Amino acid sequence: MFDRRLFTNFDWTLLGVVLLITAFGVINIYSASSSYRDVGTPYYLKQLYWIVAGLGLCLTVCSLDYHMLEDFAYWLYGGVLILLVLVLVAGKTSMGATRWINLGFFNMQPSEPMKIVIIMTFARFFSRYPVFKGLTLKELLQPLLLLGIPAVLIMKQPDLGTAILVSLIAGSMLLFVGVRWTALATIFAAAVPTVVVAWQFLLHDYQKKRIYNFLNPDLDPLGSGYHIIQSKIAVGSGATFGKGFMQGTQSQLRFLPEQHTDFAFSVFAEEWGFLGCLLMLTLYLFLILWGLGIAKRCNDRFGSLLAVGVTAMLFWHIAINMGMVIGLMPVVGVPLPFFSYGGTSMVTSMVGIGILLNISMRRFMF
Repeated sequence: MFDRRLFTNFDWTLLGVVLLITAFGVINIYSASSSYRDVGTPYYLKQLYWIVAGLGLCLTVCSLDYHMLEDFAYWLYGGVLILLVLVLVAGKTSMGATRWINLGFFNMQPSEPMKIVIIMTFARFFSRYPVFKGLTLKELLQPLLLLGIPAVLIMKQPDLGTAILVSLIAGSMLLFVGVRWTALATIFAAAVPTVVVAWQFLLHDYQKKRIYNFLNPDLDPLGSGYHIIQSKIAVGSGATFGKGFMQGTQSQLRFLPEQHTDFAFSVFAEEWGFLGCLLMLTLYLFLILWGLGIAKRCNDRFGSLLAVGVTAMLFWHIAINMGMVIGLMPVVGVPLPFFSYGGTSMVTSMVGIGILLNISMRRFMF
């Protein structure tokens, strides 16, 4: 029987903020893609379709008891690992990367659902794992193994941005659980030679160029440094009030690359200026604080860990994308949640919101 308290306690505020951000996103994609000459369905309409699909999944997820996720977490983890291996064996290659599986009617990127699955897996693991004075280095081995396998498979595609995101999400959850200072110091000490080895043997040349151009974009202003330079010009030229809707020269004259996806916020900054950016930052800050509030109010450990993980996922997407478009972080191809064009990203983010809604609705029942 349906419990009326679930509807009474539905978190309309959270859903309203998300829908407001998606509305700004669709308007921005309309402007960013207005200069395109592609034949077919416009990007803003495709984004609307993905929003509807994402909302459907969001409502489906929040209608089920989130404790069911605890039972299926390891099974989903294993299933997505199989898909990640399948991508390397028979995946679709595009722009030098093999990240997608062709399912006929759409291309699936298994690294995206891994963001949600790693949250569920870590929440399942630590909900039944007693931690009193913080995790020791020995106790970190198993969760780091759970993280390391998918992270390595994702890097092999190669998809450094998603691998970093999955690691940051898991790392945030580990810090929430608690890690001893001695273990942290050992990890940081081991990270130095690991970074050196990764630079020499794991990173591709184009990934190294991104880091070089992050440090000095003028090294190759017409090549690998072009993205950062044009993005900073777009953001800076917006000034206080912006140039106006569909009046941005960087986007309308196509100087800005990937302007409807990774650099969508650059288009918005140019057209709406500092005040528009301040509004978006306020909405995203509210979203993050609301997610942390849900984690704090939850009455069971599994739900709290889930909420922290989803909030960390949204936070790191926002921080990396916005840092990327203003030159504070390397270009790693991370979309802005609910704002950048992208089907898999939209669906993944909406599923995360569905989990937060689920936890918020059921906080009184446990």
